[in-house]
Amino acid sequence: MATDDASELAQNIEDARQRLWRKRMIRRGLYVTAFLTIVYLTYFVFLDFLGFNFADLTTPRAQREFSRFVGGLLPPNFEDLTTYTKENEIKGFAALSTTLFTWEFGMLWGIIPGVWPTHIMDTLAQATAGNGNVIISAAYTTVAAGFTGTVLGFPFALLFGVLGSERVIPFPFNFIFRGTMSTIRAIPAIVWLLIYIPILGISPATGVLAITTDTVGNLGRLFTDELEEIDDGPIEAIRSTGGNRAQVVIFGMLSQVTNSFIAWTLYILEINTRIAITLGVLGVGGLGMYIDGRLGLLEYPTAAAGIVAVIVIVLSIELVSSRIRAYLRPGEQEKRGFVGALLDLFNPGKWLGMSR
Repeated sequence: MATDDASELAQNIEDARQRLWRKRMIRRGLYVTAFLTIVYLTYFVFLDFLGFNFADLTTPRAQREFSRFVGGLLPPNFEDLTTYTKENEIKGFAALSTTLFTWEFGMLWGIIPGVWPTHIMDTLAQATAGNGNVIISAAYTTVAAGFTGTVLGFPFALLFGVLGSERVIPFPFNFIFRGTMSTIRAIPAIVWLLIYIPILGISPATGVLAITTDTVGNLGRLFTDELEEIDDGPIEAIRSTGGNRAQVVIFGMLSQVTNSFIAWTLYILEINTRIAITLGVLGVGGLGMYIDGRLGLLEYPTAAAGIVAVIVIVLSIELVSSRIRAYLRPGEQEKRGFVGALLDLFNPGKWLGMSR
């Protein structure tokens, strides 16, 4: 009898092992099938449909044209960096050093005293939103458009994001706001720009309006998703104390996601700055318009200076944003400031992941 039980137990274990093995093999087979399907669609369907051929990148003509283009960009010519360097025809890296190493005491925006770079401050004082001929002025336009579009879109994103959550407004009424945000997100910012051009014309204001609209859809959806993941404990605590619906939303829900909302807003600010550069290519001002104009005139070295400015702006905003978000993350141990983050850029151990 004992022998039969042991044999049955061994058989059950063997059956269970076989079932697990079959499930594992089926799962692996599905993964391989999915991978091969993706590869086939990418390389034999979509790339062929789009007329993309990797061999075209290695032809002598392609290599010659690419080398000519890259060679034309170097070295960058920073003559258009400020109005001073442009008016005095200071070219190349001499314009960059003149701009970076000339400082004097002054008032930033007329209210913040300090020692500021002279030529940059003079350029900003004369900057106009539609001026795409000076890099600092164009960069100011780009940053201002991205920042303003984010700020103007934030309250609408907050409103639509909160009302779109099923925890705040029951289904299907919340879908009115979710559907609105989905519709906005379905249309890229560059298309919103084309839609608004008949109203405001081709101007930086049109770019700000397009970025604002895009922010409502993207940031609002992130707010909604964040609210769907909150804990029920604080909500029940507010209800148990007799709190009304508004108090439950404000103190029970929004209090849990304040840091996340700020972090997502900073992330959207990074994206909006890049969008502002893209919209500039269509003529609404900023660095995009400057680079596009210089490339159109075949002035590659000055276009390269504009590209350098884009890289500096994007990295700077990402650096500041990442440091602020690091402070907001719960349990964040590495609370380094902006200066510390800058110094980390020159720490090889950080790049190699060998130091904290």
